[in-house]
Amino acid sequence: MLLDVEQIHSYYSKSHILHGVSMNLAEEDLVCLLGRNGVGKTTTLKSIMGIVQAQAGKIVFKGKDLVGKAPYQIAHMGVGYVPEDRRIFPSLTVHENLLIGIKHDKGPNSPSQGWTIENIYESFPQLENRKENKGAHLSGGEQQMLTVARTLMGNPELLLVDEPTEGLAPLIAKSVLKMLSTIRESGVTLLLVEQNFKAAVKMADRFYIMSKGQIVFDGDGQALQAAEDIRKNYLEV
Repeated sequence: MLLDVEQIHSYYSKSHILHGVSMNLAEEDLVCLLGRNGVGKTTTLKSIMGIVQAQAGKIVFKGKDLVGKAPYQIAHMGVGYVPEDRRIFPSLTVHENLLIGIKHDKGPNSPSQGWTIENIYESFPQLENRKENKGAHLSGGEQQMLTVARTLMGNPELLLVDEPTEGLAPLIAKSVLKMLSTIRESGVTLLLVEQNFKAAVKMADRFYIMSKGQIVFDGDGQALQAAEDIRKNYLEV
């Protein structure tokens, strides 16, 4: 397995958010983490990335435990994180935002080191067309695309993506999800938090569903479609 999360417990101050969360991802998986708002999905991604430190359990990436490491250390080990609020640099151009994402110490053995400015533009021509535009002048969909592309410039082997279609028009959201499928096809493993169940079920290999800081379902799309009670209790509004 590329990533093994084993019984992690995470807190915000004294609030116990994650209660023994476990999951795993094999290389080139696209795994989707589903659940209602406030159940711990974002905290799970932040715990893997070291933004929130797990207080118990293990997070093993390529055989090395990430617990206790700083986010920048985890990033340099090959994990990329795309936050829900995007966090592009609004006063910099698209091109400058992309250059900031380069990690100059990535070694020659990185399996996904094909991500360069040139093939980012080749894969996402919309960004090339806007490369001299400042981040503040991009649409929501373009900002989301830029955030993902900037993270790819560090050549991650695992990409954590939080709510990539949140607030986007349906057509733009479809374009962003197609982009993520393209990234997966390039050899990058993805763990995706996504509220759009209908879209997610078409693209992901496996699903985890969370409720109240715990995993309540683990299975493929066929199993999830068959689990009517699980969907009704933990996904439907």
